[in-house]
Amino acid sequence: QRLSMMNSSDPPLYEMYKPLIEGGSAKSQRPMIDKSSIMEECELPIIDLRKLSLGGVEREECMEDIAKASREWGFFQIVNHGIPEEILEKMRREEVKVFRRPFVEKSGEKFLNLPPGTYRWGTVPSATCIQQISWSEALHIPLQDIGSLNDITLRSPNLGRLSPMYVALKAQQYIYSWYFYLSSTIEQYTEVVFEVAQKLAAILAEKLGQNSTFFKETCVSSSCYLRLNRYPPCPLSLKLYGLVPHTDTDFLTVVSPDDIGGLQVVKDGKWIAVKPNPQALMINIGDFFQAWSNGIYKSVEHHVVANEHVERFSAVFFLSSLKDVVIPICGEPSKYKPFSFNEYQEQVLRDIKTLGDKVGLARFLVGET
Repeated sequence: QRLSMMNSSDPPLYEMYKPLIEGGSAKSQRPMIDKSSIMEECELPIIDLRKLSLGGVEREECMEDIAKASREWGFFQIVNHGIPEEILEKMRREEVKVFRRPFVEKSGEKFLNLPPGTYRWGTVPSATCIQQISWSEALHIPLQDIGSLNDITLRSPNLGRLSPMYVALKAQQYIYSWYFYLSSTIEQYTEVVFEVAQKLAAILAEKLGQNSTFFKETCVSSSCYLRLNRYPPCPLSLKLYGLVPHTDTDFLTVVSPDDIGGLQVVKDGKWIAVKPNPQALMINIGDFFQAWSNGIYKSVEHHVVANEHVERFSAVFFLSSLKDVVIPICGEPSKYKPFSFNEYQEQVLRDIKTLGDKVGLARFLVGET
């Protein structure tokens, strides 16, 4: 049984949270999931980016559709975005391979030669009540660290003792080859997604009458992140979240989903289940864009529900700014105080430590102390 656990790819979520799941725990301000209150699946606005290349009225209509969805929903989908399906499919395949690695390997030091904390599972910091549990695992990779995947020095002292030297060498060559392929896949994927995110950010800036070069200057590739998510089957799917309710700490988020539903977003004060569309990329506005736009574009709360029978994957790209750049607020009177990524993240971490949850933009409202 111990050997089976060591070879298992699943993180020990139930073992970690057993006291909260089976026993009583402190209550949270976050509500329990009530699936009966969720409306039927609703499709997010779908925007055809091909219209941008047509010029004239159709281009203007497309740009307005993007801005309208960002104002009214904070979420939308894009098709004909120019990213080859081959790249999306390759990223999905490699993501599955990553999460199929044994948990002891994923949770070990320097997994994939990436910094500590890149691999995450459950809720960090540890949940104190059942409503704070996220039944998921993730690789959260700063793009500036992707090159580390190619700099791996493989050290497997047990491999040589368990196998003949030739077999060990072949195993090393295989793992080197896989790491290199994973790195090149991620680099290829993030390069094209970064271009799409920059294009959308420039359009949203233009629709506010603002300088669209702001994002090219402050949201560079090295300041962005890629998060690969896996949501394992959950035996308590009626009680637990796959990912707890939150807003994104960035400007724009680009999600490459699979065909398994689970995302739910707030619309007009109600939770709405999003109909999955694996043929489209999903976009949502982050906290930074809501502040930058002075509240015109909406960073809305969303979560992922757990699924009892099937696993769910997604690749999530975060368009973010250089950490020390102060984010200006467009428009008067300003609803928010200017802040940098570092200032915002430090406040989020303080709130999570003291309150158990992210407060977010409310901390940076003008007049808030």
